[in-house]
Amino acid sequence: MPLEDGDPVRQRGQRVNGEVSGTPRLGGTGDPLLRGTPAPNGSGMEAMAEGRDLGPALGDRDVSPGGGPQQAGQREEALMTELSELVQKVVKSSSWWERHGVDIGILACSFLLLPAGFLCLRSAQAIPFLAGVLTLGVVHHTLTVKGSHLASHNALTESKSWGKVWAIFFIELCSAFTAEQGTYNHVKIHHGYTNVIGLGDSSTWKLPFLNRYVYMFIAPLAVPIITPLVALDLLRNVEWKVALRTLCCMFLGLYCHYWLLLHVSGFQSPWSALLCMLLTRSLLAHPYIHVNIFQHIGLPMFAADRKPKRIHLMSLGVLNLPRNALLDWSFGHSLISCHVEHHLFPSLSDNMCLKIKPIVSQYLKQKKLPYNEDTYASRLRLFLQRYEELMVHAPPITELVGIQ
Repeated sequence: MPLEDGDPVRQRGQRVNGEVSGTPRLGGTGDPLLRGTPAPNGSGMEAMAEGRDLGPALGDRDVSPGGGPQQAGQREEALMTELSELVQKVVKSSSWWERHGVDIGILACSFLLLPAGFLCLRSAQAIPFLAGVLTLGVVHHTLTVKGSHLASHNALTESKSWGKVWAIFFIELCSAFTAEQGTYNHVKIHHGYTNVIGLGDSSTWKLPFLNRYVYMFIAPLAVPIITPLVALDLLRNVEWKVALRTLCCMFLGLYCHYWLLLHVSGFQSPWSALLCMLLTRSLLAHPYIHVNIFQHIGLPMFAADRKPKRIHLMSLGVLNLPRNALLDWSFGHSLISCHVEHHLFPSLSDNMCLKIKPIVSQYLKQKKLPYNEDTYASRLRLFLQRYEELMVHAPPITELVGIQ
């Protein structure tokens, strides 16, 4: 991260453009589990339905580094405009298959694998049974993580009406969460205020009363249980019609899974079916939790009234992980190797984020803006070593002075 000469900087563990650096402390200053700010009472899912490119949150007083505030702000807005034009050219030249079809195809393939997964669980032999568990676990996370994430950003279709339908299907029926609250907390809060203290700083993923090993390796197993419980609590903030719809969808999704295990997979007792549900639904819960904290926590954090413009905010506060076949399929490129691109252009599908990645990375590096990348293993070591600092104590606020 380039800083002006003479600024006292204390480097801390993030990797910028392939080099380890960290949250600048100038002058010694200092992500179901979606428990964010409650959405306004209503049923419109306004956050999902709004514009295709989410800009800075309204009412914020953005502060741009370097020079006078107005001049610096105009310069950064020009950078974002120039990058947006480059990306828009790629989007307009892309086919429907590239914009939406690839990701819809992955979700469709996942649905087609469901019968094979349930039938494999009928086997008394270990290998077919484990193949069934693996299949259902991967399918579950593809539908609930990738499907819900794309649906929350209306990235599966150009139609807002169909976007709402897909959001209800993937978030409520498949994920046992509430579409209104999930969409609001993720799109409006996390994306609108990325790494802003008290808003989009990923603090909802912190459980400071747990030690590092319990949090990183044991607690994720409880995600399938905690997610619907959190959703039930959030239903107090929505209209009764929305709450009733959400309850029906959540019950239908969970009961269908349970019924299929009993009547198709041949489980003999309710408890064995419930245990299998827990196993398949928590199969990739560890990387799910890890990804949500690795890509934001430990990076620069800002105060709500002292944050940079959008292009600086996203380039400073977001990190990409390397490509991984399993996680790319189950979670999507926008959550793994193209997270920077996703935060800059949240309405694009996973496949389009992957397509614009070379353009975005080259542009940010050319303009000497941060482009954060690190490996999964490196981030895991970092969080185990500095768990108290990153996950228990309040993060320091990054000063903007000197950031170019």
